[in-house]
Amino acid sequence: MKSIKTIFFALALGAAVSCSGDKKKGIDYNQFKTEVKLTAEQEKSFNEITAKYQQLQEQNFQAAKAQGGNMDRVALGIKNEELRAQQSIEMATVLEGPQMEKFNKFVDENSRKRPRYDNALLERIKTEAQLSEDEFKVVNAANDAFEKAFNDAHDVYHGNNDLAKEYWEKFDTQRKAAIQKALSPEHYTKFEAIVKDVQFKGRK
Repeated sequence: MKSIKTIFFALALGAAVSCSGDKKKGIDYNQFKTEVKLTAEQEKSFNEITAKYQQLQEQNFQAAKAQGGNMDRVALGIKNEELRAQQSIEMATVLEGPQMEKFNKFVDENSRKRPRYDNALLERIKTEAQLSEDEFKVVNAANDAFEKAFNDAHDVYHGNNDLAKEYWEKFDTQRKAAIQKALSPEHYTKFEAIVKDVQFKGRK
């Protein structure tokens, strides 16, 4: 079995492009308020919660940017995922059921996603493909390396969805090749079937 470290460096090769920071576009929560009718009290709480988490996200971004060429976009993505989860919990005390469903959908569609197999999909891969612990470790390592390689190339494709798609597909091919070498043919066939619909999704 190819070592996890070797897989990581094979995927990341050629992608280590520094990112000194960029202008990011946050979620426009005013747009959501035009789609859902809120009471005056709800709107007040809504504004307070979203402002709080936008400020926290900005603080995370500035802290990451302060690292200069060493910005860790993977760590920043993890922190922002955690913030969105916390915001959703607080917002659930303000919005009613149908409103909350629309809010979660709105945030999901307008937020930057980590470019990787998410935890729910990883669990499906492990269970449905019946992977051993060693096989699953390689899947995780290849997935982590894919995310880092794609993020490290950010300065090259930033603002160009077509170029970002090319990079995504290149690293995805490398991710699958690394996984294929570690899995039995039967397990890899099942893995392929599970991830067949995973494709690059550009930002709106």
